[in-house]
Amino acid sequence: MTSFQFGKFDYFCSQIALSLCPYIGPDNGVEPECYSRNIEMGSLLIFEPATLVIHLIALVMTGIMIYHIKTKYTAVGRKEIVMFFYMYFVTIVLEFFVISGIIPTAHSSYPYFAAAHIAMVITTLWCLLLNGFVGFQWAEDGTPLSLWSIRISSLIIFGISFFISIATFQNIAGFSRTSPTPLFIIYFVFGAAFILIYVLLQIVLVVNTLDDRWPLGDILFGFTFFVVGRIFEYVISKEICDMAKHYVDGMFFGTICTLLAVMMVYKYWDSITKEDLEFSVGGKSNVWEIKDPLLSDDGLAAMGRDERMYDRY
Repeated sequence: MTSFQFGKFDYFCSQIALSLCPYIGPDNGVEPECYSRNIEMGSLLIFEPATLVIHLIALVMTGIMIYHIKTKYTAVGRKEIVMFFYMYFVTIVLEFFVISGIIPTAHSSYPYFAAAHIAMVITTLWCLLLNGFVGFQWAEDGTPLSLWSIRISSLIIFGISFFISIATFQNIAGFSRTSPTPLFIIYFVFGAAFILIYVLLQIVLVVNTLDDRWPLGDILFGFTFFVVGRIFEYVISKEICDMAKHYVDGMFFGTICTLLAVMMVYKYWDSITKEDLEFSVGGKSNVWEIKDPLLSDDGLAAMGRDERMYDRY
């Protein structure tokens, strides 16, 4: 069994088929010790079919979450958080193509798609981190300063991550596929740091500014789902694969846990934001209750009867 070494992907690639594994290490890459069965559709060989089903479900669920976010017209941080879900959507699409075999690993375009996928993973986590600062009102949410700071910085992070990935795959600019330490750092170290800082920021935000403590459960559940997903993928994937007789592996359960973690991010955001119904579109109209008995329907009717009796005299 391959042992863990900091700066190398050999251990992780021996557990599951990450998108970067074919272009890391030796010339033929690093293959997992056990992976789920493939299915043949016509002349196309589809890898990880069970995981691809979860990806399709994730796309639908992400679309639903984006729709609900966009309908909360006056919620705090609406435009910022929806960027995170857009990025997650794109990440799923890229992952769908690179792990399914639709783009063969031997094809000349594969390393570019794999590099784009890795860059989107890092950029999505970066966007999540920046959303963690929105609640502290470092800049008023929805303003050009808030939105463009996220967009421009995310574009920079994507560019840097993409360059490091493709340079590592192709052994250029001083990077090496046999010693991919820079790629390892941005993929695992930076990614983990972004998530951990986001969680800590939200705990501070809830404790210091909200009376309700229930949102803490949402964020902690999301963090737990994410950690459990990584355990499924990087620790017990081979055991799952053997027990399931190669029908599924750790990637299947890891993808489910990642989706649940993202859904908890939405649940957390939804629980700490309240829409101003006075300015919302499509909101229910307020029902005004008349407190003065003289202005009620019965009171007005009685006044009418009194006026008619007065006219007789």
